[in-house]
Order: sequence, then structure tokens, then C-alpha cells
Amino acid sequence: MNAQQASGAPVRRGPFRIGDKVQLTDPKGRLQTIVLTPDGTTHAHTGTLDHAQLIGQPEGVVVRNSSGTAYQALRPLLEDFVLSMPRGAAVIYPKDAALITTLGDIFPGAVVVEAGVGSGALTLSLLRAVGDQGRVHSFEMRPDFAEIAAGNIADFFGGEHPAWSCTTGDLAQELPKAFGPGEVDRVVLDMLAPWECLSAVTEALIPGGVLTIYVATATQLSRTAEAIRATRMYTEPHAMESMIRDWHLEGLAVRPVHRMIGHTGFLLFARRLAPGVDPLERKKRPQGSEPSAEDRAHWEGGEFTDETIGHRYATGKKMRRLKREVGSRQKAEDAAEETAAAANDDPTAKEDQ
Repeated sequence: MNAQQASGAPVRRGPFRIGDKVQLTDPKGRLQTIVLTPDGTTHAHTGTLDHAQLIGQPEGVVVRNSSGTAYQALRPLLEDFVLSMPRGAAVIYPKDAALITTLGDIFPGAVVVEAGVGSGALTLSLLRAVGDQGRVHSFEMRPDFAEIAAGNIADFFGGEHPAWSCTTGDLAQELPKAFGPGEVDRVVLDMLAPWECLSAVTEALIPGGVLTIYVATATQLSRTAEAIRATRMYTEPHAMESMIRDWHLEGLAVRPVHRMIGHTGFLLFARRLAPGVDPLERKKRPQGSEPSAEDRAHWEGGEFTDETIGHRYATGKKMRRLKREVGSRQKAEDAAEETAAAANDDPTAKEDQ
């Protein structure tokens, strides 16, 4: 591993290297992401493309496959990487990750707690934001998800990132073991029932620290907001969602595209107050009658599971395949090193040279 990789910085300059991920775009705008390997070949319905055509070439080069189809080759951006990486769990999309790092005020050198890690999509953005001198400590209930996330992080940064660590287990139980009171600058939660770990999170957050929560459904959002208010240790929670609409640009035909990226999840932000301080009571107009006891009992008694909120995870067979796919950059680099070492040890190869 070179110095740039050891620092946690992704290799993004110079010509394409063995182990690099390359995004190929054909004339119809279709994308394909490949990992460059020694003597590798990429197969498509239009023909084959030898990786040797790309290794050593600069970004932005155009190459042709065996049938003459042209491909534009570039290293994938963070967004491209996230959308094409192996994932066993649904990811937080770049549009939401951008808001989390910005509105959640993730800064260089910050100590950030994340739960859960999922496939590592948001973790990549958090690590970029805190830099090598910061710290991102992720908590994940499922060991198989943590393994896939570790592989994706290593693939993106070209090795282990010095600012990242991961604990497998329940955040409410493990967080007090990892951090003392007031040792965490920012907390980002992406879990089914974030209200269950508010006590541990509140203890770990510094006064003024930002709590960011990502939930999928309006029911989760409502219950989380009420739980935050009930602690009386946070500012008034602020909720939002983001939607993106691309535009078609061709001559004078400038119009919105027919499809857009709509609802993916809700974001909720709140800041930790100083100990012993009551939150500011905001004056606002009445919003209707109070919920009945029956309604509140149903609201509080609902069971939040992956199935009830529509989460779909990879099956056991797919999880095994994903584990084989992650870490592809390191595997390609190791294969190249083994090939080079074998050539150096082979007297016949030396004579040929």
C-alpha cells in the first residue's frame, strides 16, 4: 500500500492502474463499471473489451471494443461508486448524504458516530468530510453488513481508512463502552427505531452537538420527533425531505425530464442543549385536537420491522455473492503483485527480458 492509500485518500490522479474502478459510457449513455485486472476482459452484448487498452491510459480516453463500439472511460465519482457498489442493504442516496454532511455540520477533525453502517454508502461521505484527523465510528447490528461495508470502504479509498472503525452490536449498549459523556461531536442514525437509543446518544453528544436521523416512513418520523421533544435535551427538531428533478437539454428543447428522484427518506435534525437547560418553548398556533388515547396507544404500540416499513435486504445467496465482490480493488492489486513476483522468480522470464 502506498503513502496515498495509507492516508485514506482515494487514488484519483494519473493514468488508470490495475485495481482501479472504471466507468464506461457507451454512445447511448449506458453505464458499466468495471475493475481493471491483469489480462482482464469485459464482455458485453456488443463485444469484448481488453483491460490492457485502459491500463496506463489517462482518464477521459475513448476506447473501442472488439465490434468497434466506442466507450468513454472515467474513474467513477462518489455518486457513481455508491450506486454501483455491492450492497446487501438499501443505501442512503447521495442527495441525502449531501444534506447530512452539510446540514449535519460534519467538519474536518470531527468525532462522528454512525448507526447503522448498512453497505457503507453514507460512511464514505462522512469519512471524506472528517478527513484523516477525524473519526467515524460506525455501529452495525449485522456482521455480514459490516463486512460488506468494510470491503466497499477499502475499494473506494484504496485500503483501510485511518479514521474509520466499526463495532458490531446494539448502539444503545455499545456506545457507552466506546465513548464517555460529551466525547462525540455529531451523531447520524439510520435505524428502525432511533428513539430506543436516545438516552445513550444524548449522553455521548457534546452540548451543541448535532443529531441527524434518517427514517423511511412518516410514522417513524413522528415518533422520533416526539421522543426527542420528550427528552427536553434538544432544540426543536427540524424535518425535511429532498427531491431531484433533472432537465433535458437539447437545443431549444429545454424541459424537465419525465422522471425524477422523489422520496427516499426523511431527515430530522436537532442540537443537544447544555445540561440542566430547558428547551425554548416556541409559541405557535394550535394545530388541531390532541390525539385520543386509542390513537396514541396504536401509534406507540406499532412494531417497526424491515417488512412493515418496506425494507428489502439481500437474500442469503446474494449476500454470499456480494461478499465475494467487495474488496475487488485489493484482490486485483494482490493478483498483479503475485504475477510480478512469479515473473521475477522465474529464470526463464528473466532471460526473455
